[in-house]
Parts: sequence; C-alpha cells; structure tokens
Amino acid sequence: MAESPAPAAAERMVSVVNTDQRTGRLVRSVVVTTRRDAQAGGPADPVPAASAKPAPMSPAAIAAVVERAASQHSLPPQLIHSVIKVESNYDAAAVSPKGALGLMQLIPATARRFGVSNVFDAADNIQGGARYLRYLLDLYGGDYPLALAAYNAGEGAVAKYGNTVPPYPETQNYLKLVARQLRAAAPAAPAKTPAHEATTPAVKPDDTTHVLAVVGEDGVLRYVSR
Repeated sequence: MAESPAPAAAERMVSVVNTDQRTGRLVRSVVVTTRRDAQAGGPADPVPAASAKPAPMSPAAIAAVVERAASQHSLPPQLIHSVIKVESNYDAAAVSPKGALGLMQLIPATARRFGVSNVFDAADNIQGGARYLRYLLDLYGGDYPLALAAYNAGEGAVAKYGNTVPPYPETQNYLKLVARQLRAAAPAAPAKTPAHEATTPAVKPDDTTHVLAVVGEDGVLRYVSR
C-alpha cells in the first residue's frame, strides 16, 4: 500500500516583542513559524526569518574565528570565549526565550546594528558579538563590568542606574559567571626571581596582547599577566 503524502508545512508570521539592548525600549520583530498539520503530531518549529542554519563548526574552527575576531577588535580572546561559554555553551543554534540567537546570543536588532547577516553562522555571529563588546568597552572607557552588564541587560539599563551595574540578579550573576570563565582561562603567572623582575619591562594595563582583563566576583576589574 502506498504511503500517504506528508502534510504540507504551513507558515505563519508571529510578532515578538523584545528589549533593545542599546536603548532599553521594547521593539517588535517578526518570526516565521513553520507549522505542520495537526494530524502529523509535530510541534511548531519557529525559525527566525532570513537566518538559515549552516553546518556546525568544529571547536578548532571556532577557536580560529575567535582569535581572528579578538585580533581585529583588540579584545582578549579569553573574553570572547567566556561570553560564548556563558551565553550559549558553544551552541551555534541556540535560541533563548527572549529571542537572543546563536553563539553570542545576539538579539535581531543588535545583530543588524553590528552587521550580522546570519546569526546562526558561527563566524558571522562571533564577529558581531566581538564588534559589540569592543563598542561597549569604548563606550564605557574600558570598564569591563559595565560593558558586560550592558551586553547582558542593555545600554539603557546601565544608563538608567547612572552608568553603574544594574541591580538585576540575572545581570549580577552574569558578571560572576563570565568572571569565573575568565579566571579559568587565565594562565598561571610564572614565578619571578629578583633578577627577572629587574629586567622585565612594565606592562601597561590596556595592552591586551600581554594582559588579560578579569572581572572579579566583587565586580572589580583586575589584570592578569599572560
């Protein structure tokens, strides 16, 4: 007996309201939802419009993209890795309940703002996230806690509280999680002899090729020699 043809997929437009990380305002975006006939028993499959999911990248390929983005945007690669780990645990297809997408969990408005054409493409997503981190660090004068707080809660939330870390439990926990990843990524400092100390040139705190900026659980920015 011939099998019955599978029910055709039906598409519908769903309006989603999210918070713009730059302004803190609510913005409306449209999601294309693919839904099969109820007789098929399959759940609805929401897919962001114009965002195809390419084949996953290997950890080595992701690491190479991170290194390149870090070099291009003058960021410690450990910072990008730490944000990726906390945001998506390296799942390039991750979609949060709030509509954040991909490895670095960019909302559609932020993705467009920083030139990301496909949030589910790992390389594209990492470049956009790195651009955003660089922008935030420049905006807040190199203040890592504020930059990370704005990445999580939005620039509007930071401005609302007088350019301080917002008192949101989620944001404060986010800083702790990123700080934990940064500490885990920081290499052990080599033992120094007096003679070595005398001949080692001073390292400027903003020289990201020699130091790693670390946000402690107390929210204080510190630098660790690489």
